[in-house]
Amino acid sequence: MAAEPEQKQLLHLVFGGELSSLEGVTFKDLSKLDIVGVFPNYATAHAAWKAKAQATVDQAQTRYFVVHLHRLLDPEAA
Repeated sequence: MAAEPEQKQLLHLVFGGELSSLEGVTFKDLSKLDIVGVFPNYATAHAAWKAKAQATVDQAQTRYFVVHLHRLLDPEAA
């Protein structure tokens, strides 16, 4: 039985919070940021982002973001 090749981790961070204004991405209170978590690939990060975004749909100034950590950790990678 052949072992499956290990997939490269492409880490993604999902976080959000209340913005000061809908015009930008300045958070109202950094101590209240919601760090959802770090995920091993974009698909799982997107699912977590979508769940949080939908749960806060009635809070107009609350936004969630997906950060591609793998791009920050290894900027020279293709």
